[in-house]
Amino acid sequence: MLEVKGLSAAYGQHPALNKASVRVGKGEIVVILGANGAGKSTLLKAISGICEGKVTGSVRMNGHELVGMKPDRIVEEGIALVPEGRGIFGDLTVEENLTLGAYSERAKDAERTNLDRVYALFPKLLERRRQVARTMSGGEQQMVAIGRAMMSNPAILTLDEPSLGLSPLLSKELFQSLRAVRDTGIGILLVEQNAKASLAIADRGYLLENTEIIHEDAAASLAKDPAVQKAYLGGAAAKGGAGKAKPQANAMPAPSAPRPAKGPSPSDIAAQAMSGLAPARPAKPAPAPEPAPRPAPPPAPPVARPAPRPAPAATPTATGIDTASIVAKAASQSSRKGGAPALPPRPAPMPEPPKPARASQPTRPMPDLGHHSDRLREVLTEIETAAQRARDRSRTRTRGKP
Repeated sequence: MLEVKGLSAAYGQHPALNKASVRVGKGEIVVILGANGAGKSTLLKAISGICEGKVTGSVRMNGHELVGMKPDRIVEEGIALVPEGRGIFGDLTVEENLTLGAYSERAKDAERTNLDRVYALFPKLLERRRQVARTMSGGEQQMVAIGRAMMSNPAILTLDEPSLGLSPLLSKELFQSLRAVRDTGIGILLVEQNAKASLAIADRGYLLENTEIIHEDAAASLAKDPAVQKAYLGGAAAKGGAGKAKPQANAMPAPSAPRPAKGPSPSDIAAQAMSGLAPARPAKPAPAPEPAPRPAPPPAPPVARPAPRPAPAATPTATGIDTASIVAKAASQSSRKGGAPALPPRPAPMPEPPKPARASQPTRPMPDLGHHSDRLREVLTEIETAAQRARDRSRTRTRGKP
């Protein structure tokens, strides 16, 4: 089957692979583990004859040397590559992509058989054989890429990061499909960063670091290796307790450095460090200039008010008694006593013409002041009494005249 010995590759003066040795048997899954830039993709390209750099070493397939051979001749020898990123023809249908993989002389006679085998391994492709490839999901496109490589009737199938960009569920389906491909007798050389899933289906594995193969072992042994667990399985060794350094019983703690006799205290040093780390507060923006005061509106022209009417002068009656002044004096006296506010003075009654003397003249009845207060009633009573006295005096004087 496939045997690689001392394979090296360089891009100009920069080596990408250094004396790598790998072997893959019939019906065997071999996984290559390594970090980004270690040379994994360069190894697969050098085996398939599409490496752009200078390749030296030996790659043999069933005893035939492949180094220096054209890529189409390497496919005729039974090696097919599924590149990273799938590389399918998006505008063609699923079946058209698959049939393009059967262009080699090796696969022409068994095209129908290989197509049925692909549909049996990937039933979804049979359901969607008329669908345009670019409209399919990432996992389905990866199935198309694997099926197209299988259409060349290979003996060794090489895959570069097949689960890249797939969801965990689709990745699980993909690795199950690769196990089914292995069961058909095809050898698989797999480059995969999902170390846990790839080791679960692989038979053997290699560790590639800094362009060199540093270790080879069975997949089950690599999965239990603390170094592999720490580097590729997310530190599972540290969780299980493997690889932990046990503390020495007699180990003495390292003496601490003596504090200097003089100098800043630790609290001062911490305060200075914190002040240096504190972000500078942004300067407060300058206050906006106050807007200029608006000019005061011109004063409104004074409204001409009518002159107050002069109070009518007190007109003494024909008898010589000023009745209006008496009423005003009585109203002022009532306001001083704290009573209810007095009503505006009533106009002085018109003097009555002299009447012949009578024995007695009945007093006028008091008006109905139902809604006024008692104090107002008293004031009006006093006013009426004063007016009656004034009239009596006037009559007395009139009688005394000849």
